[in-house]
Amino acid sequence: MAKGPRVIVTLECTEARKEGASPSRYTTSKNKKTTPERLEMKKYNPNLRRHTVHKEIK
Repeated sequence: MAKGPRVIVTLECTEARKEGASPSRYTTSKNKKTTPERLEMKKYNPNLRRHTVHKEIK
């Protein structure tokens, strides 16, 4: 395992559950020292066929 402040996080779609579709998930890494808050990115959700906001989950 790599040493340092970088950790692997999972991003989950925030809009899919409201619409009854299954949420898409992406994994990425972030630097915990420079970004202690939760990540929020726009990513593509193939179930909804559009870009939606994905937030970091535990």
